[in-house]
Amino acid sequence: QVQLAESGGGLVQPGGSLRLSCAASGSIFSPNTMGWYRQVPGKQRELVATIAIFGITNYADSVQGRFTISRDNAKSTVYLQMNSLKPEDTAVYYCNLKWGARPVDYWGKGTLVTVSS
Repeated sequence: QVQLAESGGGLVQPGGSLRLSCAASGSIFSPNTMGWYRQVPGKQRELVATIAIFGITNYADSVQGRFTISRDNAKSTVYLQMNSLKPEDTAVYYCNLKWGARPVDYWGKGTLVTVSS
């Protein structure tokens, strides 16, 4: 059983910063990709950022230059540092873990980020 434990969501003012964390536990295959996705009511879930086992990253255009994804492989943990937050960043953020050719895909329960003054 694989579990993803998310933390760090909350309320922040526009222009502020927030850091999300997601720790994976269970039977995890080490060569994997971890990432963050977000979803708002009435819209499909969208990619925010991903990071592969050796550090290759990709970002959505909307967060490029403001968000930074990183990981600690020893702790099986992925982080999302969010700076210069905008109201349109408000969403439920989901942690993702995947590996293999199919691939095997796991999701966290989501954590709410609200950007408002």
